[in-house]
Amino acid sequence: MKIGIIKETKIPVDHRVPFTPQQCDEIQSRFPGVTIVVQPSDIRCFKDEEYSKAGAILKDDLTDCDILFGVKEVTKKSLIPNKTYFFFSHTIKKQPYNKSLLQEVIRKGIQLVDYECLINQQGKRVVAFGRWAGIVGAYNGIRTYGLKQNLFDLKPAHQCFDMKELWNEFDKVKLPTIKILLTGGGRVTKGAQEVLDGMGIKNVSMPNYIKSNYSEPVYIQLDSDAYNKRKDNSPFDFSDFYNHPEKYTSTFGQYLSSTDILIAGAYWDPKAPTLFNSQDIAADSFQIQTIADITCDIQGSIPTTLRPCTIAEPFYDIDRATCSERPAFSNSKNITVMAIDNLPCELPRDASRSFGEMLIQHVIEDLVKNEGKEIVFNASICKNGSLTKKFNYLSDYIA
Repeated sequence: MKIGIIKETKIPVDHRVPFTPQQCDEIQSRFPGVTIVVQPSDIRCFKDEEYSKAGAILKDDLTDCDILFGVKEVTKKSLIPNKTYFFFSHTIKKQPYNKSLLQEVIRKGIQLVDYECLINQQGKRVVAFGRWAGIVGAYNGIRTYGLKQNLFDLKPAHQCFDMKELWNEFDKVKLPTIKILLTGGGRVTKGAQEVLDGMGIKNVSMPNYIKSNYSEPVYIQLDSDAYNKRKDNSPFDFSDFYNHPEKYTSTFGQYLSSTDILIAGAYWDPKAPTLFNSQDIAADSFQIQTIADITCDIQGSIPTTLRPCTIAEPFYDIDRATCSERPAFSNSKNITVMAIDNLPCELPRDASRSFGEMLIQHVIEDLVKNEGKEIVFNASICKNGSLTKKFNYLSDYIA
C-alpha cells in the first residue's frame, strides 16, 4: 500500500498535517509494505526535510499512491481521478460553497472519506480536532477580555511554537472577580476547560454561579439541559433534544446578568433555539462583555456572530443597541466577539500530532489489515462515481 500526504491547497492556508514525520516513521515501521509519499510543501508546520529524514519519499506526483490524506478541502484541479481521499469536505450539511467540489469528486470517480463521518459502533467520532479548537478558543477568549479591559496582553496563539509555550503565557493572566460561562460537554468543551483550569480559574456549580458573589474569577460549564427546556414543560431528555430540538425553548436568559465572558463550545442544530436575541443584548441587564464563539455558526446559537473572524484579525465589536458590527475595542459598552472558524490552525504541530495518533489507532491499522472496510465505507460520501446509500440525501444538493 502506498499512502500519499497531499499539499494543502485551500486558501487561507492551513499549516496542519494528517501525520507528523515521526508518525510516518511509525507507520512504515509497524506495517512493512506500507510506503508513505509526501508532496513537498512550504506551508506545513513540519518541514519537508523532517519527512525525508523520517523515511518518507518526497515527490510532487502522487498518481501512483493508493490512498491520499489531507486536512482541508482539496481544490478541484488538484484531484486525481479514481483515488481514495481522506479530508474534511464540508459538504454533508449541503454547504453551498463546496457543491462544485463534491460534483467534481463524483465526476472523477473518487472515493471520498470524510473525517467528520468516521464513527465507531457507539456512534462517536474517532478522529477530530475538537480538543484543540477548545484549547485555542478559550485562550483567545481570555486574551480578548484582557485586551478589552487593558489588563494584560497574551501572545497570539499562532505565534506560540507549541502548547508548552502557550501554557507559559498563562502566568500573565490576572483577572478580576468575573464570571465565565462555558457551554457544551464534548471534546471542544473539555479542551476549553484545560485552559481555564490551567489559568487557575475556579470551577463552580450552577446555583451558586447565579446567586453568589466571589472573591476570585470563576467559571461554570453547562450542558444543553441547563439552558433549554421543552415547550410543553415535560422533563428534559438529551436524546429527544438532539432529535427534536424544535420542541425546546431557551432558558439562557437566567445567566445574562451574571456572566462577563461567554465561551460557546456546544454543538448547535439550526432547529434548536438560540441562546439569546437582539432584544436581550440591548437590555441594561445584559452583562456579557466578551464572547468567544468556538462553534462559529454564523447567525446561529450566538446572534452576535455575524461573520467569522480570521487568525490575523480575530476580533470585532457588536453595538448592543443595533446588533451591528463595529471595529474591535472601539467602545467599552460594545460586546467584543472572537469567532475564528479554524482555531486548531493556531497550534498546528500539537493539533496534527493528536489527530495523527487518532488516525493511526482507528483507521490506518484497519486499512492495512483490510479490516476497516465498514468504518471507512460508512464515512465514504461517494464511490465509483455515485453517492453512497448513506449520503443519498445529497442528491438534490449536487443535481
